[in-house]
Amino acid sequence: MLTVRNLHTVFDTPAGRLTAVNGASFTLRAGEVLGVVGESGCGKTQLSLSILRLVPSPPGRIVAGEIIFRGRDLLRLSEAELRRIRGNEIAMIFQE
Repeated sequence: MLTVRNLHTVFDTPAGRLTAVNGASFTLRAGEVLGVVGESGCGKTQLSLSILRLVPSPPGRIVAGEIIFRGRDLLRLSEAELRRIRGNEIAMIFQE
């Protein structure tokens, strides 16, 4: 259902490039649940935003990887195609 392969997300800052997601890979099948845990600032939110292609650009951007959702690479879809998927088929639940 969802496969993330070697995902890399970076932010260009005045101090240089900041790597927010560094090679994340996993596969989720229908009915499976994945919990992402880690310290504050470790990239959990940026991973989720990257999957939904909601990373603020600039300064952020996905520089490598694949995000395959139901057989389609989300990194290759147009913004209009993504809008039809977001909220209907895939979503992020914020902790607040």
